[in-house]
Order: sequence, then C-alpha cells, then structure tokens
Amino acid sequence: MARKRVLQLCAVDFTVKNFLSELIEFLEEKDLEVHVGCRRGEFWDDLVARHYRMVDMPFTRGANPIANAVALVRLWRYLAAHRFDIVHVHTPIVGVLGRLAARWARVPVRIYTAHGFYFHDDMRPVLRRLCIAVERRAARWGHFIFAQSEEDRLAAIRERICRAERIVTIGNGIDPERFDPARITAHEKAAFRAQLGLSERAPTVGVIARIVREKGVFELAEAIAEVRREVADVQVVWIGGALPSDRDDSTWTFRERLDSLGITSHFHFTGFRDDVPALMSLCHVYTLPSYREGMPRSVLEAMSMSLPVVATTIRGCREEIVEGETGFLVPPQNAGALAERLLHLLTHPDEARRMGDAGRRRVLEHFDYRLVLDRQWQVYERLMRERLSGSREHAG
Repeated sequence: MARKRVLQLCAVDFTVKNFLSELIEFLEEKDLEVHVGCRRGEFWDDLVARHYRMVDMPFTRGANPIANAVALVRLWRYLAAHRFDIVHVHTPIVGVLGRLAARWARVPVRIYTAHGFYFHDDMRPVLRRLCIAVERRAARWGHFIFAQSEEDRLAAIRERICRAERIVTIGNGIDPERFDPARITAHEKAAFRAQLGLSERAPTVGVIARIVREKGVFELAEAIAEVRREVADVQVVWIGGALPSDRDDSTWTFRERLDSLGITSHFHFTGFRDDVPALMSLCHVYTLPSYREGMPRSVLEAMSMSLPVVATTIRGCREEIVEGETGFLVPPQNAGALAERLLHLLTHPDEARRMGDAGRRRVLEHFDYRLVLDRQWQVYERLMRERLSGSREHAG
C-alpha cells in the first residue's frame, strides 16, 4: 500500500526548524511521507541535510494582497500537480492561503494548527472583528483545528469560528530530556561563561526572542535599567535576533535605547543558537515580556531548565505559569512591574530555586512534547479513517 502523503505548510524555514521538526519526524516514523512547503531562508540547507523534503514557496508573513495572491496560485498549482492526502497548515497567513488552495485542489484532509490566533484582547475592535471573520471563513475550508492553548479553543467556539467537535487543544511541549539542567556540567558552564564574557557570580536573566517590539524588548530594557540600581552587576543573555521576514525595524532602535540607558555592556547577544540548554544553564531567571503569544515554547524550555519565569499575563503564558509557584505574571507593557518581579527573584535565590524546581515538575507532568504528538496523531488517524476512502468524494 502506498504511503499517505502529507504536506506541512508554514511561512518561513525558521518555523520548520524550531517548531515543526518533532512533528515531521514523528509522522515519518508513523510511515507517512512528509513534504514541507515554506519560503527558503537561512535554515534551508540544514533542513535539507536532515533529509526533509523541502518545497520552496513564495510565502510572506505580511498582508500584501498581490504577494499573497501569487503564493495562493503557486500553491494551488503545486497541489493540483502533486496529489497529497493531507495538508497541515501553520502560521496565520499561510493558514488561510493553505486551506483555500487545498480546498480548490480537493485535498481530502485539511488541518490547521493555531499556534496563537492573530486576534487578541488588546487589538483595535475593528481589526479584531476582521481577523475573526477571516478565521471563520478559513475554518470552512478546512476539516479540523489544533489549538495550542485552551484559551484559543474556547475563543474559537465562542466567536463561532468552528464547532466544538472540530477543534481540540493539543498544548505545546518540549523535550525535557534535552532541557535538563543535570546534563550540563560545571566545565561546560565555565566554558560558555568565558565565551560570553559572563562573571560566574553575576545574577543573570535569560531571554529567547526575536528583537521586535511586540516581544516587549523596550520594556525589558527599561526594567533592566531599573534592576541595575539595586543589582549593579545584573547580566542578560539574549538568545535570538531579527529575521529577514520580520516586519519590524526595532533592532537598531533597541540597541540605541540600551546605549541611552547605559546598559549595553549588561546585554550579551548570542544570535540564534542550537545549544540553547547550555546557554540557559547560565541564567538564574527567565523572562518573556511579550504583548501577545500563542503557547510560548521558550517559557517551557526555561521551566524545564529549572528557571523561575517572569512573563506577561497573556494567552499561553497564563496556562504555562502558575503565579507565585513557578514564576510571576505581570501586565504587558509595564516595565515597572517587570523590574519589580525580576529584582525580587534575583535577590531571593532560595525562592527562585524553589520556583524553578516546581516549574520543571510542571513541564514533566503536562508539557512533554510526546503528549502533544500523541494528541495530534489521534486526530490524524480518525480523519484518515473517515476521509481517505480511496477516492476524493469526501474532499469538499
């Protein structure tokens, strides 16, 4: 019997490398033939070296109607020429284009993972209603939605994006064996500290984020400037940077703000790295002051590394962090509240360690990536059983 063919779609190869690799390899282990469509970028060659079946698609992360129309037609033609049994789409723009093209091409199974609906509580009402209307329409072109956060599942039902039986919460997950502080030796920590120029005793805050405004980067700069008044040697290890596809020119403005606050020397930028667990082992506290998220994986990685977390009280973070037990939640765009909680954890190391240990226990119980894959596979099996009958009569 021929292997079932799956096409995973997202905007850029950064998403494939950082968020979809476990799913791709899991489906291959289940004897599905997986192809991946996205825009070619700096991570492409690495993905090809892993033997991923990569397809270059002219996707963008913006709302340019001409560019998106070109991508839609290109994708539809590709799907018409290459018969897939399942199309599984990710990220907001591609989530819409992919489901429409797959419907036109009569692909039998069409799935969307909502890594975080684009609409959120602080959005302008008119724009929020528009985004919800687009999600409702796109849901009609698909068969099932995976929501990473329970808040998104409930919002989809409440806003009539889809019926309750067509969406399930899969959560998010990481590999707790990879993100295990016990695996990092003292020698390795010393080597990484030397590489970054970190003092062994310096209180250190970890961040994994792109340098864009919506990640709360300017609020974090203000917060660290405030913390420095009490903890003069505070350091920040920043893992990540800017992507060519980012529609935000905050990088240089952010660097200028660090200079104006006199704290540039306190920030250590590593760029995008594969040795994230080792870098996180150098930190005492983790923070993610974003304006919006889906179900942020970096928070789970930090918790798995036994770090207490200070994050914003937004969708996703509210489900991952237990206030006062594994970390603290602060209002978005509030540098003062962020500084207060960071300072508290940096100056109360015993409490910080207790919270970090509780965070790792929470990850082991609720956020192991294998649980997330199993939840998706249950739906895959059911949809394949119901919709792959040897013909395309169910493809509408």
